[in-house]
Amino acid sequence: MKRFVSGILALLLVCVVGLTGCSSATPSGLSGDYRQDTLTVIDNLRTAINLPQDAPEKPEAQALARQNINDFSALYRRNTSVERLSSFTTMRTALNSLAGHYTSYPNRPVPDKLKNRLEVEFGRIESALRREA
Repeated sequence: MKRFVSGILALLLVCVVGLTGCSSATPSGLSGDYRQDTLTVIDNLRTAINLPQDAPEKPEAQALARQNINDFSALYRRNTSVERLSSFTTMRTALNSLAGHYTSYPNRPVPDKLKNRLEVEFGRIESALRREA
């Protein structure tokens, strides 16, 4: 009986892990729809970089931004259907810039020069997504 219960539990665990691994949503909620995911990430990044440094929700917004950067990169880095899109290459540049700042200066606000550059890149990405649709 004990062996039977152990076998059932092992099978159940394999099923749960398998189904969880097969789900298309990422921890930060990316769905696999490139266009929508890109717009969602841009919106979250804008929120994180534009919040005042003393805002109580700033740490949560920055943590979500970091998670979005990691999830977006992991999800689309090897996706051959998007790798040549101008929106994707510009998005990678923006993500790398912001990730570099968060890695090098985790407790400092995003400098205005970087904010302005990111905003220009976000605009280019949004324009490219409209053209590519």
